[in-house]
Amino acid sequence: MFFLLLGIAALVLKYLEIGPVATLNWFIVLSPFAMAVAWWAWADASGYTKRREVDKMAKRKDDRIEKQREAMGMLSAKKRKK
Repeated sequence: MFFLLLGIAALVLKYLEIGPVATLNWFIVLSPFAMAVAWWAWADASGYTKRREVDKMAKRKDDRIEKQREAMGMLSAKKRKK
Protein backbone atom coordinates (compact mmCIF):
# COMPACT_ATOMS: atom_id res chain seq x y z
CA MET A 1 0.00 0.00 0.00
CA PHE A 2 2.92 2.30 0.75
CA PHE A 3 4.32 1.90 -2.78
CA LEU A 4 0.91 2.59 -4.29
CA LEU A 5 0.44 5.81 -2.30
CA LEU A 6 3.99 6.88 -3.10
CA GLY A 7 3.38 6.23 -6.79
CA ILE A 8 0.14 8.19 -6.83
CA ALA A 9 1.77 11.13 -5.06
CA ALA A 10 4.72 11.11 -7.46
CA LEU A 11 2.38 10.83 -10.45
CA VAL A 12 0.32 13.82 -9.32
CA LEU A 13 3.43 15.89 -8.62
CA LYS A 14 4.91 15.00 -12.01
CA TYR A 15 1.66 15.69 -13.88
CA LEU A 16 1.18 19.07 -12.16
CA GLU A 17 4.91 19.83 -12.52
CA ILE A 18 5.40 20.61 -8.85
CA GLY A 19 8.78 20.64 -7.12
CA PRO A 20 11.81 18.53 -8.01
CA VAL A 21 9.58 15.66 -9.16
CA ALA A 22 8.77 17.62 -12.32
CA THR A 23 12.34 17.15 -13.56
CA LEU A 24 12.46 13.40 -12.90
CA ASN A 25 12.20 10.84 -15.67
CA TRP A 26 8.79 9.15 -16.06
CA PHE A 27 10.47 5.79 -15.48
CA ILE A 28 11.49 6.86 -11.99
CA VAL A 29 8.08 8.38 -11.25
CA LEU A 30 6.25 5.19 -12.27
CA SER A 31 8.67 2.78 -10.57
CA PRO A 32 6.71 2.65 -7.24
CA PHE A 33 3.82 1.04 -9.15
CA ALA A 34 6.15 -1.72 -10.36
CA MET A 35 7.40 -2.21 -6.80
CA ALA A 36 3.80 -2.46 -5.57
CA VAL A 37 3.05 -5.16 -8.14
CA ALA A 38 6.21 -7.04 -7.12
CA TRP A 39 5.25 -6.80 -3.43
CA TRP A 40 1.72 -8.09 -4.05
CA ALA A 41 3.03 -10.94 -6.19
CA TRP A 42 5.50 -11.94 -3.47
CA ALA A 43 2.91 -11.63 -0.69
CA ASP A 44 0.44 -13.85 -2.53
CA ALA A 45 3.06 -16.41 -3.63
CA SER A 46 4.67 -16.75 -0.20
CA GLY A 47 1.39 -17.07 1.70
CA TYR A 48 1.97 -13.86 3.65
CA THR A 49 -1.48 -12.50 2.78
CA LYS A 50 -3.23 -15.73 3.76
CA ARG A 51 -1.37 -15.96 7.09
CA ARG A 52 -2.38 -12.42 8.00
CA GLU A 53 -6.01 -13.19 7.16
CA VAL A 54 -5.95 -16.38 9.25
CA ASP A 55 -4.42 -14.47 12.17
CA LYS A 56 -7.18 -11.83 11.96
CA MET A 57 -9.88 -14.51 11.91
CA ALA A 58 -8.31 -16.31 14.90
CA LYS A 59 -8.16 -13.05 16.88
CA ARG A 60 -11.80 -12.29 16.08
CA LYS A 61 -12.77 -15.81 17.18
CA ASP A 62 -10.83 -15.49 20.46
CA ASP A 63 -12.37 -12.07 21.13
CA ARG A 64 -15.87 -13.42 20.46
CA ILE A 65 -15.31 -16.38 22.83
CA GLU A 66 -13.92 -14.04 25.49
CA LYS A 67 -16.93 -11.76 25.18
CA GLN A 68 -19.31 -14.71 25.52
CA ARG A 69 -17.48 -15.98 28.63
CA GLU A 70 -17.71 -12.56 30.24
CA ALA A 71 -21.42 -12.38 29.41
CA MET A 72 -21.97 -15.76 31.12
CA GLY A 73 -19.96 -14.67 34.16
CA MET A 74 -17.15 -17.14 33.63
CA LEU A 75 -13.57 -16.17 34.32
CA SER A 76 -11.34 -16.43 31.31
CA ALA A 77 -7.88 -17.96 31.35
CA LYS A 78 -6.41 -14.48 30.84
CA LYS A 79 -8.07 -13.09 33.98
CA ARG A 80 -7.21 -16.12 36.17
CA LYS A 81 -3.49 -15.52 35.66
CA LYS A 82 -3.68 -11.99 37.10
